[in-house]
Amino acid sequence: MTTLNLHTALISTMVIVSAADREMTDRELFTIGEIVRTLPVFSDYDEDHLPGDATTCVDMLNGDQALEEIVSKIRAVLPKKLYDTAYALACDIAVSDGQLSQEELRMLEMLRHGLDVDRLTAAAIERGAAVRFIRV
Repeated sequence: MTTLNLHTALISTMVIVSAADREMTDRELFTIGEIVRTLPVFSDYDEDHLPGDATTCVDMLNGDQALEEIVSKIRAVLPKKLYDTAYALACDIAVSDGQLSQEELRMLEMLRHGLDVDRLTAAAIERGAAVRFIRV
């Protein structure tokens, strides 16, 4: 049984969205690394642990745990004030490669419900992610 902490829970939100379509693109992986390196919520996280923590999440996905269980684990570790942050990180990963698959959309919906992100907040977060990662 995998135990998450605050940082691994946030990383897991990004990894499960990236892996939702069974393809973790280089752009998605790069964006996860950039987020971990630059956002204040990861300021006390040792980024050398990122590959191992991401692999742990992939192992949970490949194991016998249902996605709902993983989302419940994420929710259980995160303080309520970080639910929106976790959803925003997941949205950033979903749009980072310029392709939003049906599987990623379903995973985002599952995260939104599992983290109790209301529709208006979710719409604002989703729009913010879309404009941050737009390509010309």
